[in-house]
Amino acid sequence: MTEAARPGLGVFERWLTLWVGLCIVAGIALGTWVPGAFQAIGRVELAQVNLPVALLIWLMIVPMLLKIDFASLGQVAGQWRGIGVTLFINWAVKPFSMALLGWLFIGWLFRPLLPADQVDSYIAGLILLAAAPCTAMVFVWSNLCEGEPNFTLTQVAVNDAIMLVAFAPIVGLLLGLSAITVPWPTLLLSVVLYILIPVAAGQAWRRWLLARGGQASLDRVLARLGPLSLGALLLTLVLLFGFQGTQIVAQPGIILLLAVPILIQVYFNSGIAYLLNRLLGVPHCVAGPSALIGASNFFELAVAAAISLFGFNSGAALATVVGVLIEVPVMLSVVRVVNASKGWYERGGLRGAAG
Repeated sequence: MTEAARPGLGVFERWLTLWVGLCIVAGIALGTWVPGAFQAIGRVELAQVNLPVALLIWLMIVPMLLKIDFASLGQVAGQWRGIGVTLFINWAVKPFSMALLGWLFIGWLFRPLLPADQVDSYIAGLILLAAAPCTAMVFVWSNLCEGEPNFTLTQVAVNDAIMLVAFAPIVGLLLGLSAITVPWPTLLLSVVLYILIPVAAGQAWRRWLLARGGQASLDRVLARLGPLSLGALLLTLVLLFGFQGTQIVAQPGIILLLAVPILIQVYFNSGIAYLLNRLLGVPHCVAGPSALIGASNFFELAVAAAISLFGFNSGAALATVVGVLIEVPVMLSVVRVVNASKGWYERGGLRGAAG
C-alpha cells in the first residue's frame, strides 16, 4: 500500500495539491472576471484585519488546535532526545536557514526574474512560513511512518507552547535583518488573533467535549471539522489568488522560483533532524515524526500572518501559499525516505538507547 493510500490521509489531504491547483485557477479566473467583488471583500477590515479572512482562518486553525493536549507536556522528560532535536531544528535552524535561502535565491539569484517591488515581500513570506512549526498535518505524516503517537503529540504541544512567545520575536528579528519594516502592532495582533485566542478556544472546547462525552465525542467533532477546516483553507486561497491573479498571469514562473528555497529547506531540515536522532540513538518511531515536523510548516498560520502584515496583494501572501501547494507531495516524499531507510537507521547510532 502506498503512503498516500494508508489510513490517516483522507481524500482532502491526499489530493490537497490538486485542490490548491484548482483554487489557483478559480481564483485567477474570478479575480479577472469580477475584480469588484474581491475589492469589496478586501475593504471589510477592522484594525487592519480583514474580517472575512479572519473568520476563514479561525475555521482553519481552531479544529487543528483542538487536537492538541497540553497535558502531554508532562511526557517531555521521557522523550528528551527526540524533543531536543525537534526544538533545535524548529527554533534554532529552520527560520534562519529559510531566511538565508530566501536571501540567496530570491534576494540575489532570482532577483532579475521577479517583480522588483515584491522581492522583500517574498522573503518575508518565506520567513513567516518557516517560523511556524506544523501543528496538525504532522499527525498524518507521523501515522504514515508508524511514528510513536505519544511523542508526536508531545512535540506538537511543546512547539505550540513555544510558538505563543517565540513566533513574533523570531519573525521580527528576521524581517529586521532583511531590512523589512516590521509592523509590530499588526504582528502582535496576528499572534493574539491566530495563535493565542485559537489555542485558548481549542483547549476550552477540547475539555468541554471530553467532559461531556469522552474521547469518542472529541473524535466525532474532529471528523466533522476536518473537511470544514480544509474547505476554509481552499476558499481563502481562492480569495488570495483573486487578488494575485494579474501578477501571476504576467509572470507564472514566480511560483516555481518561490518553490526552490522551500524545497531545499524541507529536505535540509528533515535530513539534519533525522541524522541527529540517529546519532543520539533515538528509536526510529520517534526520529520519523521528529524529522517530519522539522520539515513541515503551520501554513495556515503563515498565510494568516502574511495577509495581516502585508495584505492580500503582497508577495508575502503568495510565498506562503506556495508552501501549501507543495506540502503534500513533498512531505510524502520525506515519509517515503524515512520508511525506506528504517533498516539503515536502526543499524547505526547508539542503538537501543532510550528516546
